[in-house]
Amino acid sequence: MNVWIAVGLTAAGCYLAKYLGLLVPASALERPVVQRLAALLPVALLAALTAQQTFGDGRELVLDARLAGLAAAGLALVLRAPFLVVVAAAVAVTAGVRALG
Repeated sequence: MNVWIAVGLTAAGCYLAKYLGLLVPASALERPVVQRLAALLPVALLAALTAQQTFGDGRELVLDARLAGLAAAGLALVLRAPFLVVVAAAVAVTAGVRALG
């Protein structure tokens, strides 16, 4: 039953957060600082999640095939490859390094 309590509290918290977002006045959202923060914050969060998933394994730093895949994706992005090519390069390099190791 504890799981359902957690699900209910999470749903109520999400609803409350969305409702509070609707109460923010439009003048506060139109400020340049807020707009810049709203544009940059998702990128920073995605970068942090990517780094944590690539280099973290519980409580220790791990450098394995995921690092090679991330490097391949980065190189594909520098070369301005389409998104599917970036993902395919990362998958292929990661699988290749794991197969060799």
